[in-house]
Amino acid sequence: MEYTISHNRDEETIEAKARWFQSLTLKERMNLLCEFTGLLLSANPDIVEQKNAEPSRGRIRVLTEA
Repeated sequence: MEYTISHNRDEETIEAKARWFQSLTLKERMNLLCEFTGLLLSANPDIVEQKNAEPSRGRIRVLTEA
């Protein structure tokens, strides 16, 4: 993973973030998943209990690359 600092607003678009994420290897993506999961659990350890979990309503669109 290459870490850089930028002050360019164009690099904060959802498209730019998607391009960055797609440039990562599978191992780097999985490491990010583990880091985000750890962060979530440290902020709210009770989230795994899913006491108030509800199924999503409406339509869900799955986007794939053609």
